[in-house]
Amino acid sequence: MALPVVAIVGRPNVGKSTLFNKLAGQRLSIVDDTPGVTRDRVYAESEWESRRFSIVDTGGIEPGEDVILAQTRAQARLAMEAADVIVFVTDVRTGPVAADHEIAAMLMKSGKPVVLCVNKCDSIGDPPAEFYEFYNLGLGDPVGVSSVHGHGTGDLLDRVVSLFPDQNGDAGPDEMIRVAVIGKPNAGKSSLVNKIAGEERCIVSDVAGTTRDAVDIAVENEFGRFLLIDTAGLRRKSRVDDNIERYSMLRAQMAVERSDVCVIMIDGTVGFTEQDSKVAGMAHEAGRACVIAVNKWDAVEKDGYTMNAYEKKLREDFSFMSYAGILFISAKTGQRLDRLFQAIREASASNTRRVATGMLNEVLAQAVARVQPPTDKGRRLKIYYMTQVSIQPPTFVFFVNSKKLFHFSYQRFLENMIRDTFGFEGTPIRFLIRERGEK
Repeated sequence: MALPVVAIVGRPNVGKSTLFNKLAGQRLSIVDDTPGVTRDRVYAESEWESRRFSIVDTGGIEPGEDVILAQTRAQARLAMEAADVIVFVTDVRTGPVAADHEIAAMLMKSGKPVVLCVNKCDSIGDPPAEFYEFYNLGLGDPVGVSSVHGHGTGDLLDRVVSLFPDQNGDAGPDEMIRVAVIGKPNAGKSSLVNKIAGEERCIVSDVAGTTRDAVDIAVENEFGRFLLIDTAGLRRKSRVDDNIERYSMLRAQMAVERSDVCVIMIDGTVGFTEQDSKVAGMAHEAGRACVIAVNKWDAVEKDGYTMNAYEKKLREDFSFMSYAGILFISAKTGQRLDRLFQAIREASASNTRRVATGMLNEVLAQAVARVQPPTDKGRRLKIYYMTQVSIQPPTFVFFVNSKKLFHFSYQRFLENMIRDTFGFEGTPIRFLIRERGEK
């Protein structure tokens, strides 16, 4: 059964993301003194009094004509519509301002249970006199907290949990495939996630770098259950010129680390760039299953030979990850998204595949019979046996008489034999070399 959802809302810079991180128990949302840092919805799971629930951080709600401000407000409204309980965060230092009254009126119209949180009550003891002004918002008794120090968060969670629906909050085992959508800015990552989710879950703009946080979105379809992680576009480090961009880079790297499969988005109208290689290298080094998705294919002028020529060029550019499948898609029209999910599922299965030691050594014996191991100064490489020791990525240990004799070219030959026999499409595989007697 789905977990109860708690949405954290409020105007910019009142400490929503700091409170979110405190309740989540980890730094998931970017925190900065600059108002408006959080733009998308960010999800995490938490637990209080044996009740598990999802918490959602939202962008600050504020008036304005700016396109991104308007979409941020829409994001907050969507979060409120999906929430079982809303936590309305205000700032005791400023008192209730006009924007707080506007938000309070909107929350009362929503009909959802609301907990009024007065943040930045940092001193222990009786709350300051300004605290009582928040009764004027008409949302009942406020709860004073300090999201920085953690004061009052227990009282806040007691109130939140008491408002949950009666059904059991146990969501059962997690069988989702976690998919990180990565790539350079403006490749269409957020558009892809929105198309799959069927709603405007991520802010989409022609301005590169609109997405700053990594956003988790659960999707279920005929191919299974997936958790999509839309990440901030990765830029060259020389262009990371402020704290927010630097945090976004780190968040994207974290998204890769906690994913099962990485979809590497490439702008089909631009083609391969050095930055695409660096992004793909990050996923490859982390041992994640990978799918290369060439986006905006609907906008590319083409004839009957364009796709084959494009794929051949990409195979050369991504020679270090020849195992990754290449798909030509359009996030705008939904072209080939069904094949993308199929490729994600197959890559995830390869990344977690185990092969019995007996079967591996049969293939090894066939490989050695077909191509003799290399020699050096009259001494020949001997491979005694091999075994698989782990998954994600599949990792194999070879026990040999000499590491120096096990040349890279022969390792590549054995890797190709293993792939031809057992598959492993879409995933890197790792070799560990051990000399006999070595631990």
